[in-house]
Order: sequence, then structure tokens, then C-alpha cells
Amino acid sequence: MNASAPLTPDGRYIVVRGRLWRASNPHLSAAERAQWVARLMNGRRAVQVAMRAGDGKALQAARRTVDEAKRGLGERGPVWWVDGEKDYNRHLVNNSPYAEWFNGTH
Repeated sequence: MNASAPLTPDGRYIVVRGRLWRASNPHLSAAERAQWVARLMNGRRAVQVAMRAGDGKALQAARRTVDEAKRGLGERGPVWWVDGEKDYNRHLVNNSPYAEWFNGTH
């Protein structure tokens, strides 16, 4: 998670350049989180290497690794909260219930 990005009051999203991005699941243990973050960083490095090499198969595999890690962190896939609230991932913050908070209190 981006340390400089504001976190919504409910902890579900960070705001980057006016867009909501789902935050990591805060219920993960420190060890689980560390494992998924390490896999995410390895996958991101592999994406860069594959892109520089022009290796399409390696790029697909690396992107799958990134996606798997993001899902493990709770940033993609099913939401990690259980109250049935809608997922606003990738929505503009100003087109969401968080607009008033973002424009006045963050």
C-alpha cells in the first residue's frame, strides 16, 4: 500500500490521483502479508524483465503471479469485508460515497 496515499476512514481503499484502489486486507497476519508482498514484488520484477526481453510467455506468467499476489492481499477478487457494501475499486473518488470525505476532511 502506498504510504503517502490517503486511506478512507473505513480502511477499505487508498486514493491515488483521485481514484479509489482497494486496500490490503487488514485481517491478514503479518506473516501472511509479508509472504504475499514478497510474491507481489517478485512478480513485478519478473514483469519488468519479461517486458525488456520481449518474452510474451514470461510476461503472461509474471502477470499471473502479480494477480495471484494481489488476490492474496485482498486487493483484487472478492472483497474482504463482510457487510455487503459495494466495491468501489477503481472508481473516481468524486463519484463515490467517499467524495465528501475526500474533498473536506482528508
